Amino acid sequence: MLESGRETMIIRHRPAERSIHLEPRSILAEDVDLRMANSNSSEQPGWQRNPIFEFFASLKLAVVLLAVLIIAAMAGTIYESSFDSKVARAYVYGAPWFNLWLVLLGANLAASAFSRWPWRKHHLAFLITHLGIITLLIGSLIGRIFGIEGTMTLFKGEGPTNRLLINQRQLRVHDVDGIVKGFAAEFLHHPPNWQHPRNLGLLASGARLQIVDYASAIEGKLNPKPVADGGAPALHFTMSTAMMNQHLDSWLLADDPQHGNFSLGLANVELKRGAAPNATEGRGDSPNRPEPDQSTNRSEAKEEVDLEESIFAFSKAPGEQIGRVRKGGSTGAKVSLEQPQNGNKGRVLISLGEREASFDVGENLGREVTIDGTPFVLKIDGYWSDFRIADGKPSSLSDQPNNPAVLVTIRGKAIPVAEAATNPHGGGKQLTATGGPPTMPATGEEAPNRLTLFVADDGAITYELVSRKNGKSAGNIEINKPLATAWADWQISVDKMMPHAEQRINFTPVKSDQASTSSADLADGVRVRIQQNGETLEQWVPAGWQVTVPTETQRR
Repeated sequence: MLESGRETMIIRHRPAERSIHLEPRSILAEDVDLRMANSNSSEQPGWQRNPIFEFFASLKLAVVLLAVLIIAAMAGTIYESSFDSKVARAYVYGAPWFNLWLVLLGANLAASAFSRWPWRKHHLAFLITHLGIITLLIGSLIGRIFGIEGTMTLFKGEGPTNRLLINQRQLRVHDVDGIVKGFAAEFLHHPPNWQHPRNLGLLASGARLQIVDYASAIEGKLNPKPVADGGAPALHFTMSTAMMNQHLDSWLLADDPQHGNFSLGLANVELKRGAAPNATEGRGDSPNRPEPDQSTNRSEAKEEVDLEESIFAFSKAPGEQIGRVRKGGSTGAKVSLEQPQNGNKGRVLISLGEREASFDVGENLGREVTIDGTPFVLKIDGYWSDFRIADGKPSSLSDQPNNPAVLVTIRGKAIPVAEAATNPHGGGKQLTATGGPPTMPATGEEAPNRLTLFVADDGAITYELVSRKNGKSAGNIEINKPLATAWADWQISVDKMMPHAEQRINFTPVKSDQASTSSADLADGVRVRIQQNGETLEQWVPAGWQVTVPTETQRR
C-alpha cells in the first residue's frame, strides 16, 4: 500500500485470479474549507416564494392549460363540422369556461415572466414572447365580449358600403322615433324565462321591453279577424277519422294563396268565393261515380304469379283496411285486428276466400308464418298501440291500446284477384312501398282527392267533392253537419263562418311532447313583454317575422 498526502493507492494480489486490481480513493485534505452553496431562493423576494404565486407560475399548470385548450379546439372543430358554427361557439369558443381558461393561461404566462425578476439582459427574448401571447389573449377576450363578428361584402367597381351581415340572432325593434334598435337574441345557453326575464330597456314611448320566454319551435296558425266590410270570407272546419283516431282543424281564407288551402297529402281542402257548379240540396251525385267493387273473384288470367300485398288493419275500424299491391296483384285478403286484452297485442284475423286464420300479434311480430290451406305466408311487419300518422309515417302516441293498428304483408304464388278491394282510395299508386299510409303526390301533380268549398255573397256554403273511390259530387253544406268525404273514413264539418275577415296569425310554441321531425322546419322565437302605464302586453315573435305590438304610440 502506497500512501501520499492526498491519495492512497491499494495494491492487492489475488492469486486465484492472477491479476492486479487498482482502486483509487479520494480523501479530503484537512485544510479544505467546506462551504455551503449559496441558494438562489434566499435572494428571491418574498412574493416569489408565495405558494399561490408558485402555483400560477408552475410549468405543470401551463401544460394542463395548453392540453385542455388543444382538446377544446378539437371538440369545437367536431361540433362545427357536425352541427354549425353557432353550436361550436355556444358550447366551446364562446362558453364562459373557455373565457376563464384563457384568463388562467394569461395569469400563468404573467406569473412565469415575473418569476425571473429581477430581469436581466438575457431575459429579453423570453419576456417579449410571453408579453406577445398575453397581448393576444387580452385582445381576444375584449373582442369576444364586446366585439361584433360579421361579414361585409365589397364588390369591385361599386361604392362603399356599411352593411354588415351578423351571424347572430337579433330582436330588431322599429321604435316610434324611427330608429331601428337591435338586441342580441341567441339563447342556446340560459334562455330567459318567467322567473329570470331579460330586460332590454325603455323604448322611445316610455314602454319597458323584456324577453320573458324562448321556444325552439314556433307554430303559426291563421286566426282571422272579423271586419265590418271588405276583406274575404273565412270559415273554420274540423276533420276526423275513427280509423286513425285523429282530429284536425283549421281556418281558411277565401282565394288566399297562402291561407286558402289545407293539404292532407293525398287530399286538399280549398276555399273560394262563389258557388259550386251543379250544387243541389243535400249530397249530389255524379254519373262517373263507380260502385265499390266488393268482389274477390280471381282475374280471368288463369296463370299463377308471385303476389305480394301489404295491408294496414285497425281494431277500431274492422271494416276498413288500407292496402297496397307490391308485386303481381292483389291477394284478395281481408285483414282485421282484434282489440288487445290483458296486456297483449291482440290477434290478426285473415280471410282468404273460404279460408280463415288468426295469429297472435305479440308471438308472431316480425316472423313469417304459413296460412294453412293457402299458398300464402304472412308476416306481421309492425304494431302500433296508439296509432297516429306523423310526418307521413305511422307512429304510436302512447303505449296504451287506444287505437291499435297492425301492418301485415302477405306473399305467395296464386292467381291475382281482379280488383284490389282492400284499398278504399283506389289504385295502388296512392300507397307507400311499405304498405304504409298514402304517399304525397309528385311535384306538380294534383291531389287525387279534393274538396272545394264555396262561400256565396249571401253566406251560403256549397262544395264540390272529388274522390278516387266515389268520383265527383256537389251539394250544400250546413253548419255543424258532417260530410263524409269517402277518403277512408274521414269526415269534415264546418263550424264557423265569417263573411268578412282579415288575416291574423296566432303564434304558439310547440311543446316538446308534441314535437316531431317536421318541427325542425319551424322557426324558433321569443315571447316579448311590453309594460306601459300599468298595462302589460305579451306576444310571441318567431324568427323572420315582423309583428306589430301596440304601445301608447303605435309602432311598426
